[in-house]
Formats: sequence, structure tokens, C-alpha cells
Amino acid sequence: MNVLKRCLYGISIVSLSSMNIQCKSDKKVEETTTEAKATAAVTIEKSAYGTTPKGEKIDSYKLKNQKGMEVAIITYGGIISSLKVPNKAGKSEEVVLGFNSLEQYMKPNPYFGALIGRYGNRIAKGKFTLDGKEYALAINNDPNALHGGPEGFHRVVWTAEEAKSGDNASLKLKYVSKDMEEGYPGNLTVFVTYTLNNDNSLDVLYEATTDKKTVVNLTQHSYFNLSSDFSKPILDHEITIDADKLVPVAATLIPSGKLTDVTNTPFDFRKPKKVGAAIESKDEQLKNGLGYDHCWVLNNQGKGERFAASAYDAGSGRLLEVYTDQPGIQFYSGNFLDGTLPMRNGGTYARRTGFCLETQHYPDSPNQKDFPTTVLNPGENYKTKTSFKFSIK
Repeated sequence: MNVLKRCLYGISIVSLSSMNIQCKSDKKVEETTTEAKATAAVTIEKSAYGTTPKGEKIDSYKLKNQKGMEVAIITYGGIISSLKVPNKAGKSEEVVLGFNSLEQYMKPNPYFGALIGRYGNRIAKGKFTLDGKEYALAINNDPNALHGGPEGFHRVVWTAEEAKSGDNASLKLKYVSKDMEEGYPGNLTVFVTYTLNNDNSLDVLYEATTDKKTVVNLTQHSYFNLSSDFSKPILDHEITIDADKLVPVAATLIPSGKLTDVTNTPFDFRKPKKVGAAIESKDEQLKNGLGYDHCWVLNNQGKGERFAASAYDAGSGRLLEVYTDQPGIQFYSGNFLDGTLPMRNGGTYARRTGFCLETQHYPDSPNQKDFPTTVLNPGENYKTKTSFKFSIK
């Protein structure tokens, strides 16, 4: 009986003939299985990235799967500094705008690859009121507060923890934003978890808790160019956005509180349409944003994570699909890129050479009573998820 148990649990059974039990070692089979699992797993590689002027050590974490996708994240700003995916020929290439050094990321730039908080998008005049008390925020997009302020989450150092589960690998970042940091009330504990899996999907999970009533609207600000040719504008990319309505804005890019139907406007992306198809139309909203820089009201709200938007580049064959549980998505066509920021391999990023698809709540929600609330109370858990899925079409 003991021999039989050993055969079943550690050795392959070749034959059982009466009491004549023959066994052979299964070690080779086990080694092969282990090797296959290791091959299937997503790997994480940590390396030093640089040091801030304050002496803070910044690390880079590269997550890489077996389908040719890899993403690099640095602990400064939680920035996605690199994201490579295969084209239709199977060649993995860079598809996000970025820099080569920490020094460049620390200089003023349009939030390349950064985590945004406490509040993504704009808050009118940098003011909002909670329970009768007015809070004044740092003004960094005159006359408004933008993306959490000049020293928002894109400018802080996050702590990092690696994790693996099955074929997935995750990087969990943490930051504690102190009470009244950039003018926001409450000590806010934030976790952002990046997870890469073998279906070429990058999931971003945002979580937060507070000890005082506050407002929260977190997002990710990567600029994509699916052609991988960063000297080439993204005007030929085909965009789809599952939204019947838009949040229109004034010249200051602050909404009135009303929503408008996208039908028969340049903002109707319910069917795939090239970015450049109508971007130069004589439209007041396009004039206000100098192109697309608007929040769409996503359909199927309250139904969890669902399809929100996609982008397709015919030349490379790359398709990016965005799924989220958020109510809105900001599509930005890179209108303010001005040719002054250096590319990784020479040259500069010209106007509209990258686009953003930022899942979020609507701009200025703390001051708009009819918009979905962004208030977070003590004892509540802020939790939202967005997935960026890459494939070939």
C-alpha cells in the first residue's frame, strides 16, 4: 500500500499487474511542468531609476508577459514610463510618449504617463464647498485647479510592493496624502495596483480611504501613439467612444452642468472615426479645447466595468480597448504638445502626436450638484477599475 501511495503521489505508474507494481520516476515530468508554468508567468524586474534632489531613491519596475507586452512603471508619480506591445508583424514597439530620465519627468510636462489625484481634471476657480466650508486649492491652470494641483500625485514618490497570482503580475503603489495637501481636506490613503496578464491587458485598480470628508477623482494620464512613430500625428487613428452625450465646456474648460447629445456633432464617436475627420470643424467646443479635450458621458453607467472606448491604428494593426466602471472618459488629442519636449531617441513631441483616454468623473463635479458625486466620507472605500486591452485587428 505504501508503494502504491508513493506511485500515485510522486512517481508515474507504468503498469499494475496483480501485486507486481512497476514505477518510474516522475521527476522529469514535474520539471517540465514547472518550466512550462514559469514560461507562462508574467515577470517583474526591479531596477534603480534615479534619485530626486531630496535624496529619494526612485525605482523602475518592468512587468513583462509572454505575448510580447511589457510595461515599465516608476515610483515617481506612479508613471508608466514605457509600454511596448506587438504590431501585426509581431514586433514589440513603444506606444506611449515618455522620456529617458527622471530629471526630464521632474521638469514641467503635460503629465506623461502619470497617476493623477486627488482630483483629475479641472475644478472651477480652485474652490469647492463641503458641509458649508469652502476649500481653496492651488491654482495651476489659471483660473482653475487642474489634476490635483502643481504638487499633485504626479509629483510624489510612491512606495511599491510586487505581487504575483497565477499568470498575472502586479505592482501595488501606495501614497498617503496629508490633510490639506494642495488644499484638500482629510488624510487620504491611496493604493493603485497595476496588473499585467497574458492576454495583453493592463488593469489599473484605484483604492482610497479618508479620515475626513473629501473629494476624490483618480485617473491615469498616459499618451498613446499606436503607430509607434512619435513624429507622426495621431489624426489617422480611429476612435470609438460608447457615449451618447458630452460634457460641454466654456472657454476655461469648465462645464455649465448641462449635458449635450453628440448626434450630428464632431463629438459623435459611437462608430469608429478618425481623429482628424472633424477636428478642424468650426465648432464652439472644438474651439474651446483647441481640438478634443472633453469628457464624454459613458453609456451603461452603474453596470460595472464595461467597454468605454477604443483606438485603432491601421498601419500597425494595433487595437487598444478601454474598459471601466467610471461614468466618464476624457479624450484628449494632444493639442497642447508644442514641439519643446524631447523624445526618447531624438527629436521632439509635436502637436497631436499622442492622445489620452482618461477614465474619470466629470470635470468640476464638486461644484455641479447634478453630476455623479465625487465625495468620499470616512468609513467609505473608494474603488474603481480601468483596463487597457491591446490586440491586433
